[in-house]
Amino acid sequence: MGKEFLEKAEENLKAAQLLLENGLYNAAVNRAYYAAFQAAVFALKKFGFDFERLSHTSVQALFNGELIGRKKLFPASLRSYLFDLQLLRNDADYEEISISKKEATRHLKKANDFVRTVERRIEQ
Repeated sequence: MGKEFLEKAEENLKAAQLLLENGLYNAAVNRAYYAAFQAAVFALKKFGFDFERLSHTSVQALFNGELIGRKKLFPASLRSYLFDLQLLRNDADYEEISISKKEATRHLKKANDFVRTVERRIEQ
């Protein structure tokens, strides 16, 4: 159930890496965020949460509140990841600034950590 979201997360991680390697830092940050977001959707679906309509706010709230807080299925260290990744993605997409290589690299690592943690937990 929801396996497509994990496949999308993996695809977006690969895309983010390629974009980073080619100096496209704003786009890399965008794809990094969506990789983590889609991994969160996968985890929520896997643990019985269903969505009529996906929203960034509801996915973040459910993942943090239910899977980290209430059920303790994921480490508390992930609590800020989705929010932080979304904030930088918003800057990259909607603000008159450019994301640096350093910022993009750091956020891609966060996205990768998030996706890998979800994968490891689901495999258990």
